[in-house]
Amino acid sequence: MSGPQGSQLRTVIAAVHRICPEFNPVQVLRRGGRSILLVGSTGRNTAVAKCLLDHSPAWAERFHQEIATYRAFVRHRPPVRVPRLIAADPENCTLVIERMPGRPAAGQRHPVEAPPRADIRAALGAISRVNLWRPPAGMFDMPLDYAQRITRYHELGLLTDRDMGDLQKLLHGLAQVQGQFCHGDALLSNVLLSPTGPILVDWDQAGWYLPGYDLATLWSVLGDAPGARRQISTFAQQAGPVSRDAFLVNLMLVLTREIRTYETAVQRAMQDPPPVTPGAPDAGEEQRLLLRRLHDDCALARRAVRAAVGTR
Repeated sequence: MSGPQGSQLRTVIAAVHRICPEFNPVQVLRRGGRSILLVGSTGRNTAVAKCLLDHSPAWAERFHQEIATYRAFVRHRPPVRVPRLIAADPENCTLVIERMPGRPAAGQRHPVEAPPRADIRAALGAISRVNLWRPPAGMFDMPLDYAQRITRYHELGLLTDRDMGDLQKLLHGLAQVQGQFCHGDALLSNVLLSPTGPILVDWDQAGWYLPGYDLATLWSVLGDAPGARRQISTFAQQAGPVSRDAFLVNLMLVLTREIRTYETAVQRAMQDPPPVTPGAPDAGEEQRLLLRRLHDDCALARRAVRAAVGTR
């Protein structure tokens, strides 16, 4: 609790106590540049407190969305297990939820090794149940403006002129497609596996998307599980050309986002390389290998998009 980080931690605990005085902090679960997670207790129950450190408009909006989602779940329970809301303060971006038992289906965003098939099957089943859910109208927004995102990625040089044209053609054909409720960040690291079934956490991007967004996200992180990828791709496209086109648009945007994220990470690592620990794996090399795989995946998705445009 000493030093600059200790001062920050005291500020965070004070913010939590303002909305949940009975919260007794025990451990820092995760501390990042944008948020901090504390594990503690509220009476006889274990709880997690999440506080936003980066109050820039984009991150504050995501935090507000997460609070709104947990509040909505109080009134209308989704078809999967989710943490129970204990207290929330949107103004100060502070959230306290029930801590759920279970282990993450993966410890990393992009698992280095393919997770067990049973874990992937459990995660896919939970995500599919979420996608079939139809919450009341007006309860959730559309977090992603597809046309705007395509234009933005094109301006950044992440999509070619032909990519942009092809995606716009597919998007035009999807104008009347009914949206699908999605978790919005369907990573294996956001799925907790427990004896009583899977639990989904981190709902800050939940809302209505084109069908297949969650499946595209899950596909993108399973580079070492080709069998699971084939299953997801088949499942996402089984309703015909419309579901195929929606899945491919989602997949191109998800993969392009991942490429942008990891290109930035590699550039930062080159400018300010982390200290090397003898015997430890080279984190920079891992990121470069992942980036190469993402580019290969994007090339695969690009060919599928062009083939789909050719059949319209």
